[in-house]
Amino acid sequence: MPSFVSINPFVELSDMLGSVVPLQGFLIVMALLTAGGVILDIMHKKNVKYFFDNAKKAKEKSTRHVGAGEKAGIIVKTVAHDVLTSGEFCGWKRRVAHLLGMYGTIIFWVTSAIMVFKTPISETPVMVSQLWHLGAAMTCLGAYWFWFFLRVDVAAEGHKWYRVVFTDLFVLALVLTSTFGLAWSYLQAEGSAWNYLFLVLFALSNIVLFGGVYWSKFAHMFYKPGAAIQKHLAEADGSRDSLPEPADAPEQFGLGIKREAPKHY
Repeated sequence: MPSFVSINPFVELSDMLGSVVPLQGFLIVMALLTAGGVILDIMHKKNVKYFFDNAKKAKEKSTRHVGAGEKAGIIVKTVAHDVLTSGEFCGWKRRVAHLLGMYGTIIFWVTSAIMVFKTPISETPVMVSQLWHLGAAMTCLGAYWFWFFLRVDVAAEGHKWYRVVFTDLFVLALVLTSTFGLAWSYLQAEGSAWNYLFLVLFALSNIVLFGGVYWSKFAHMFYKPGAAIQKHLAEADGSRDSLPEPADAPEQFGLGIKREAPKHY
């Protein structure tokens, strides 16, 4: 295992700044930007209002009563299947890439907070530093795999991998944050002056990631679990989001579906 993965890169940075307080303040500002972005997104798109209105309509159209125990079971199953294991993805490649990015990011963010807020910062457990680097590496693996091979508009519509649209802000900022963080840590451990460049890039990519919540798909991950739970509850009570019952007949696609590999989403 490379030696740099066992080092907390924030220790040297806090020594350079004279205190760990600026680092802690930076993380707090990023958290406030995230909360503010999500709140603005809720106010603008009215997602929460939509969920409540949809739940009210579903209750009026329900054909059977779903008890508290059954509801709890549906919620637990949905969280375990759709959220924790990304079971809504049909293809295993997209599912694995999403899980790598999701859990890598969670590990990276949690350990970042521990490494900065645990005092004294110089006594950060080695395992925490190793998990920080592991989380960043997992995020890079999942996000780059998605970016180069699995994006819908690239794999299915024939666009180039370097085609960037505004909706790509979240995934690009996310993977660049992890990439610059790893590069900064490695170069700092090697004593290279280039580490200051990647430190600046690491900070800027974090600002774009958390400061761009309102314009990116960041807030989407907060709505997705609620939408999945509501969908399964609607199926259980018979309202089905006003959709018709599934046809009791075999699926007929014709021979056309066999002409190419199934890569359209």
